[in-house]
Amino acid sequence: MMKEQVPPGIKWKRLEFLNKRVCGAWLIWVALVIFAGLMAGGKELIMMPVFSFGYVIGIVGILGNKTVNRKLSYGKPTVLQKRMLIFSIVLMIGLMVLIGGPHFADGNYRLIWLGAFLAIGIHFIPMAWGHGPSMIALAVLLSANALFGMLDENASFQLVAYIDIGLKLIFGLYLLLAGKPAFQRTNHIQG
Repeated sequence: MMKEQVPPGIKWKRLEFLNKRVCGAWLIWVALVIFAGLMAGGKELIMMPVFSFGYVIGIVGILGNKTVNRKLSYGKPTVLQKRMLIFSIVLMIGLMVLIGGPHFADGNYRLIWLGAFLAIGIHFIPMAWGHGPSMIALAVLLSANALFGMLDENASFQLVAYIDIGLKLIFGLYLLLAGKPAFQRTNHIQG
């Protein structure tokens, strides 16, 4: 890769979000898995075995695959980024248990899935440290969509699910296609 000519007094610095493309591929995959589970549907609304199998395949095929990560990533995350990504996953699991978990007892799959959608939306907030500020926008939109479905019992679950899928696809494509790090200028005087 060729660098532009750098004017005197300007230093080039790599962008710090080097794994946005991995996140983009993951979002696209999860959107497709939710879609497949929604199409299989049944009383669970999103068929859990379809979703679970697809999710595990994505973990192994995207997140756990070193070849895929080497092709999509532009470097390793910082220690803080790793910690925030782990925190976000723990937060997501905890929120899923608290928000959607209680509804397993009464078999209310609508609230189980909407609780999961809300937990997933919220967990993107700390992901902003690892993948950039677009994660905040994604968190707000996904959370608002899930809350809409929870607060309006007449809202179609399929509509809420399609909006969730669409948001994940849009942000996934954005991160995958626009995630290439460039060099950014800092006004740091060399001397």
